[in-house]
Amino acid sequence: MADMMQFDLVSPERRLASLQVREVRIPGVDGELTAMPGHAPLITTLRPGVLAVAGAEGETDYVVTGGFAEVTATGVSVLAEVAHPTKNVTQAMIDDMVAEAHRLHKEAGPDLVDAAAKTLADMVALGGRIGLEPKLP
Repeated sequence: MADMMQFDLVSPERRLASLQVREVRIPGVDGELTAMPGHAPLITTLRPGVLAVAGAEGETDYVVTGGFAEVTATGVSVLAEVAHPTKNVTQAMIDDMVAEAHRLHKEAGPDLVDAAAKTLADMVALGGRIGLEPKLP
């Protein structure tokens, strides 16, 4: 089908999705982007956020904390550091992710402190986006 493309999402623990979709909204480090069939090829680094997939069965959202997305004219492959269906993410999981980002920010050297602060801010915003308010350490 010309209006559909292949979507694959994998994390170190497992394959989360492999299906035909109409579009994938990707939280890239340079901003959100939407990939659809026929998209120009690109590779982007992921920032913490919500990866949204629209297919024949409706929309499915996944929480991702980093990784890479490869977009081609025929599909999107996402290799995520951490990925969970949004409906399975708990308050404790968000709190743990924010606490880890906070720890990394505190330990970051001068050359990485800005990137670590951005990651921490993205983690906090991610919790709010899915309706969970993370506890800040």
